[in-house]
Amino acid sequence: MKFDVSELVEAKRQMDSTLHKLRQTVKTFEAKENADRYKSQITLAKRRIQAFEISVALIEREIKDFNNKS
Repeated sequence: MKFDVSELVEAKRQMDSTLHKLRQTVKTFEAKENADRYKSQITLAKRRIQAFEISVALIEREIKDFNNKS
C-alpha cells in the first residue's frame, strides 16, 4: 500500500500517543501494592509497547525514504 507523508506523520503521532499511554499503564500497574497480581496485564502492555515501537520505527523509515526521494 502507498501512503502519503501526511498520513504517515499522523499515524506516527497517534502511535506515539498510544505508546505514552501504554508506558503510563505499565508504571501504574508496577506501582501497585500487589504488582504480581497484575503480571499478565503488565506483560501484555510491554509486548504492545514493543510492537508499537517497531511500528513507529518503520513509519519513521518510510517518512525518511519519502523525504529523500523528494
